[in-house]
Amino acid sequence: MFRLALFVILSIVVARAFWRLVDGVIAGLSGQPSATSGEIRGVQMARDPVCGTYVVPERAIAMNDGRQQVFFCSTGCRDKYRAKAG
Repeated sequence: MFRLALFVILSIVVARAFWRLVDGVIAGLSGQPSATSGEIRGVQMARDPVCGTYVVPERAIAMNDGRQQVFFCSTGCRDKYRAKAG
């Protein structure tokens, strides 16, 4: 009985792995993300000019510097930038 349960579990794991492989191959050939990949599109990141950390612009602290918008990882970096620029 124990062997049968292990065989069923192993069969399910192997079948799932096989179908994920087939899905990935089909998605790769069609150029589309696969249904099981859970792939999320990347977002353009901005570099903090003070410490060099890359930040997501929607979550960063922003400041207008002339004609461009500058993004910071923290208020400390923003204040250092202001002190250097001012």
